[in-house]
Amino acid sequence: MSLLLAIDKISPVVELNVGGEFYTTTVGTLRKLPGSKLAEMFSSSAKPFTDTEGRFFIDRPGTYFGPILDYLRSGQLPTQHIPEVYREAQFYEIKPLVKLLEDTPQIFGEQVARKQFLLRVPGYSENLELMVRLARAEAVAARCSSVLVCAVRTAEDAAHCTESLRILEADKRLVVKFGPWKAAPVIRDLLDSVQMDIEAQGYQVAYDYCSKKTFQPKPGAHDYFYTFLFTWW
Repeated sequence: MSLLLAIDKISPVVELNVGGEFYTTTVGTLRKLPGSKLAEMFSSSAKPFTDTEGRFFIDRPGTYFGPILDYLRSGQLPTQHIPEVYREAQFYEIKPLVKLLEDTPQIFGEQVARKQFLLRVPGYSENLELMVRLARAEAVAARCSSVLVCAVRTAEDAAHCTESLRILEADKRLVVKFGPWKAAPVIRDLLDSVQMDIEAQGYQVAYDYCSKKTFQPKPGAHDYFYTFLFTWW
């Protein structure tokens, strides 16, 4: 007889260890949404992991499991740590909660507004990875390292930068180029997103217009060249 099947016959109460955080609930609460990953974990056919005290173990962040349980128990929506709870709701496949959280300003703004914009910026994710690689390559025995960025919203913007980019290429200097893109946000919106996503990886970074010391763009191109400064210590 499986452990869960035995619990069904003896007691509906379940003790959980979620990433080191302990919870007590019922099998009925965990199975409230048939088809969810959480309900699947606690089906009679599942083979759960247990800790040394016999509690069911889930290897996920325990801090954000409480709001998942509160929603399953009473339909209560979280008021704190919305992005983190949203991520956990996606993992456990609590679809009604996922949908409700997607209507909150935090998730709506991130998923519908910002991310949809970034999907319209060609090579955005690849460029972020390149920027981090370039910054790390310069970091040996240095407090800071800088990455040169060219950001153009339209084909007309790109035309202003052609000569400056040609000079950089001839000098074998690396520049990360974003754009053009077909969306309303302007260059500063793109640069703010770049900073936000790099900081989300744990880096300390800031940006400003490219200084003359770093590179002197051709006339008409200054507004499209920026330096991202990574500070290591």
